Formats: sequence, C-alpha cells, structure tokens
Amino acid sequence: MELLAIIAILGYGVAFYLVASKLLDANGPNRKMATIAGGVGVLAHAAALVPLVIDGSGQHYSLVNTASLVMLMLTIAITLMLTRIKVIVVVPSVYLCGIFGAAGMVLLPQNEGYVFTNPALFVHVGSSLLAYSVFLIGSLYAFQLAAINRRLKDRKLMLESTLPPLMTVEKQLYHFIMIGFAMLTFALVTGFIFLEGFFGSGQAHKVIFTCAAWLVYGAMLWQHKTKGMRIRSAIIYSTAGVILLTLAYFGNRLVRELFIA
Repeated sequence: MELLAIIAILGYGVAFYLVASKLLDANGPNRKMATIAGGVGVLAHAAALVPLVIDGSGQHYSLVNTASLVMLMLTIAITLMLTRIKVIVVVPSVYLCGIFGAAGMVLLPQNEGYVFTNPALFVHVGSSLLAYSVFLIGSLYAFQLAAINRRLKDRKLMLESTLPPLMTVEKQLYHFIMIGFAMLTFALVTGFIFLEGFFGSGQAHKVIFTCAAWLVYGAMLWQHKTKGMRIRSAIIYSTAGVILLTLAYFGNRLVRELFIA
C-alpha cells in the first residue's frame, strides 16, 4: 500500500505542477499531460484504498478511509473533465486534496470505524460521498466567482486577462450544484428504501443534517432559476450546504474516533 500511495502522491504532484505553473499563462497548461499524470495518481490511489475499504469481512468506513475516498472522488471527477472543462482555476486545489488523501492512508492511524456487510449500503454511501465531492468542487467555484467579481468591482481584471469570464464560472458553479443535488437525492432515496433503521440510533443526526443540506441546495437552485441569485448569496448557500454535509458525514465519527477511541 505504501508504494501505491507514493505513486499516487507523485502523480497528483506532477498534475498539480503542470496545471498550477501555467494557470495564468495565456496558452494554459498542457491538459493532456496533466490528465495522464492525474490518471496515474487516481489509479494508484484507488488501488491502495479499495482493499482498505472493502474486504472479505465487509465495508470499512473509518474516518481516514472515508476522507481519503472523498479525495479520490474529487480527483476522479476533475481528471475525467480536465480536457473539456473551461475553468481550471480550482484544479490545483483538487489535486492538492488528492495528495493529502493519499498521504493520509499511510500517515494517519487506521481506526476500525464502521463495518457493514449490506451491499445496498455501498450504493448509498458511494452516491452520498460522490455528491459531497461534487458539492465541494462547487463551493470552490463559488469562492472563485466571488474573487473575480471583486476584481471586476475594483477594476483590476484588465490587468488579469487570463482569469476566466464571470458568466463562465457562474455557469460551471450551477452545473456542479445540479449534479450534486441529483446525486444527493439519489443517496437519500436509496437510504430510505434499502436501509433498515435509516432513522435509527446513531443515524438520525446524519439524516437530519443531510436533509437540511438537500433543502439548502434545493432552495439555491430554485432561487437561481426563478429570481436569480447574487454571488454573495451563492457563496452562503454553497458554504452552508457543505458544512451541513460535513457535519452529517464526519461530525459524529470525528468525535468518536479522535476524541473517544
């Protein structure tokens, strides 16, 4: 596992350098090479992580495994879209998260966490974490949108012509929010249908926070479609949704594994 983690870190590191070093260059980075490097990182990361999460005894969702799985999903999404996506300012941040996720598998202690044997849980958890990953990318775009808007107001954008157009970033933001909302809806539906005790002991707070996040993102999309939304409001909605999902997925687990165990 250690060798695979090192390969993943190197792959992500090369992809990070290729994108970050040419981010403000007029010609942009070499997306093909960055995609290849990121792909190497993703494959090595997955090869090291999957045996930790899934083995003969069930599915192991410890804090370290779950966090690393989120980082893996982030890097998979960005790597698959890198050659086509218009706005790539957030890409270096995602690959940096990938480096942390791969390093955490080796450097952080592997607590037992939760072990499940229900195959339906894998669908539910996978869709939940994938939605969370997409929403994280969306929140990065929201902050980038705010930064560009601030430069427009300060009349500094003329000196930074390599920054992407405001409307392009906004369109990309709501594209990710819509995808994440659909995935989160699917995750909730599968949880209600296939998982017994979805509101049972130890799970109620997760469902409540997740449903609250679903309402936040639903309200965000509804307001954007019917009334339009200011950039500041988009940041508030995006940040609130990510915080609620973080509390749902990691809050109780963080307390149990780091402070009680």
